[in-house]
Amino acid sequence: MDKWKYPKMIIFDYGHTLLYEPGWDSVRGNAEMLKYVTKNPNNYTLEDVRKAAELIFGKHIENIRKIGYDIGGQVCDKVLYAYLGIEFSLTPLEMETVFWNGASMGAIMPEADKMLDYINKKGIRSAVISNLLWSGAALSERLNRLLPMNQFEFVMTSSDYIMRKPNRILFDIALQKSGLGADEIWYCGDNPQADIQGASQVGMHPVWYDNDTEREYKDHSVEYAPKCEHLHIREWNEMIDLLEKIK
Repeated sequence: MDKWKYPKMIIFDYGHTLLYEPGWDSVRGNAEMLKYVTKNPNNYTLEDVRKAAELIFGKHIENIRKIGYDIGGQVCDKVLYAYLGIEFSLTPLEMETVFWNGASMGAIMPEADKMLDYINKKGIRSAVISNLLWSGAALSERLNRLLPMNQFEFVMTSSDYIMRKPNRILFDIALQKSGLGADEIWYCGDNPQADIQGASQVGMHPVWYDNDTEREYKDHSVEYAPKCEHLHIREWNEMIDLLEKIK
């Protein structure tokens, strides 16, 4: 802790850090989308959409993600529904949010709202970087709905920038946006490789948020403890305690 500066900014991961997605059901998301269909010449059903999505997203897009890149959700939707010949009375952004909210309305990680309120009151700036298929605009809508007190200066998603964490390009872009030195920023996330080692490589101070809420969604077989210097917390109240000790 002696080497850690009181942060001028804290950047957060999104999923399982600030919010999570209980009861996720992609079929339910697709069902919500189909309420807005204006053209479906082949009379494709929800099951047809599910199978096509499995092909487009589950096979091709997932292969791209495995090598460290993302294609934006709006482009993926364009491919999927052009493949089916289906059209909607929705903008590309609305297509993202209707599906996402249908699949899960989202929920706040324990005490995340309290922690954000604390750093806002202390004048600590904040932002978000997430590995996410959806756009920064769609993520901002969700963050603003569930965490209306947030003061995030920017919200970055991998689908808007092609690269996925831990690619340092995302973190370097965040540094440019912040106008700060890396040692003036803390980065908090739940993934020891993408978040903790990713942030460490550019000199940010990483905080591993290792909370037990709905942990079964993660593939722990591909994770291992970070090999870089970091802080390890399990609850957001611990973050507040840390900041109180070094202010």
